[in-house]
Amino acid sequence: MSEISIILIEDHDLTRMGLRAALQSHSALKVIGEAANATQGLKLLETAKPDVAVIDIGLPDMDGIELTRKFRRYQAETGQNATKILILTMDHTEDAVLAAFAAGADSYYMKETSISKLTEAIQATHGGNSWIDPAIANVVLRKMRQGIPGETQTADKHKTVKIEALATEYEQVLETYPLTQRELEILELIVAGCSNGQIAEQLYITVGTVKTHVRNILNKLCADDRTQAAVRALRSGLVG
Repeated sequence: MSEISIILIEDHDLTRMGLRAALQSHSALKVIGEAANATQGLKLLETAKPDVAVIDIGLPDMDGIELTRKFRRYQAETGQNATKILILTMDHTEDAVLAAFAAGADSYYMKETSISKLTEAIQATHGGNSWIDPAIANVVLRKMRQGIPGETQTADKHKTVKIEALATEYEQVLETYPLTQRELEILELIVAGCSNGQIAEQLYITVGTVKTHVRNILNKLCADDRTQAAVRALRSGLVG
């Protein structure tokens, strides 16, 4: 399996060095470039053509959302569409989350989450899946339910958040093994970021029963973990 090439665009030196050291320790990942601001980062994106760009949202000269928008425009003009974008941030406000996806981000990762999860997020993003941190999944779910794309505070035009449907193979699985009403209830609570204990408390069932339902949900959605199940639920509108 070939290495996933990564560039880091992060203005805090210590954070960037820590990320690089952690990612480089993973045999399947390779950091091929770094930038401390958006101007340098955009040039690096255009020349290095990494598999995944990890972009901090709070860059000094241009925020990560605007950088993402500019790079997506460059990709559209040149036809170089291989690079995926993972936004790295501590901002989980609705405006920031929706603006990031509207600009073309593939994934949205909270900085306080563990490095081991970041490697998972990078691999999932590279594989064509969107990583949505459980901490902000409810923001996307709420906007989906409203059915209104929303307007961001950083742009002067209407932006939409595109939630794509499940791939054909997942739809076929769900046709054969549809989710039960109880599984849909639990899936919605998973998307909302609830733990097994919290789900058990809300639904008045045992934690063991919750675990059984969660396992069934993961199998039916062909998901490796709860986060991937939440992403697929959001994409398909299963809990909408």
